[in-house]
Amino acid sequence: PESFPPLRNEAAVRVLRGRMKGIQGHCNSCYMDAALFSLFSCTSVLDSMLFMPFPLCDRNVQGILRDEIVNPLRRTGFVRASSVMRLREQLTDKGRCSSFTNAEKDPEEFLSLIMQQILGMEPLLKLQSGGQEQGCFCYQIFMDQQEDLVVPNVQQLVEHSFLSSDLKLVEIPSCFVIQMPRFGKEYKMFSKILPSLELDVTDLLLDSPRECCLCGEVATLEC
Repeated sequence: PESFPPLRNEAAVRVLRGRMKGIQGHCNSCYMDAALFSLFSCTSVLDSMLFMPFPLCDRNVQGILRDEIVNPLRRTGFVRASSVMRLREQLTDKGRCSSFTNAEKDPEEFLSLIMQQILGMEPLLKLQSGGQEQGCFCYQIFMDQQEDLVVPNVQQLVEHSFLSSDLKLVEIPSCFVIQMPRFGKEYKMFSKILPSLELDVTDLLLDSPRECCLCGEVATLEC
């Protein structure tokens, strides 16, 4: 089958802007639609999911993801709800959870199921907290309401979340999937979140040499 590269610059605007564009929603699929659009529409960093024969790889799920969702999205900018439903039905079978076809789920649950249990990928992130290392596929930002953050950007949210949870990145991730703290029908922590086009992870890395904010030399203490 043909494969299509991710959309960039003017091509992204031309293909993705307008009516009947994006991934069509149906039966509480918004969490999956948004995740798939973010992962594949304009970046190739996770294209290995579409082609590589991972240890546990289910080729049927991989084929649906590649040929019925990602390629149409990149080719015409539109994916039918029926295509996403076929993927949801496969996740229901593989995940032993009937609610994947009709209920709103957490994006992290969806990503862990398809990446770990169905494809058998290695964790994308390695985090350390309290001396314990753990691997995961998605980082969900947890934080208390910050009165000084009215319209925050992603950089601020990630730094606040890591600091409050005493977390560090063990290594620079090849792909950093981040779930924003703006979700649910009843409650929105922030009315808007500004995308950070680049993410500086220097202060988030474990044992990373950083300069002192006062003298500019290599720091020996962290506030």
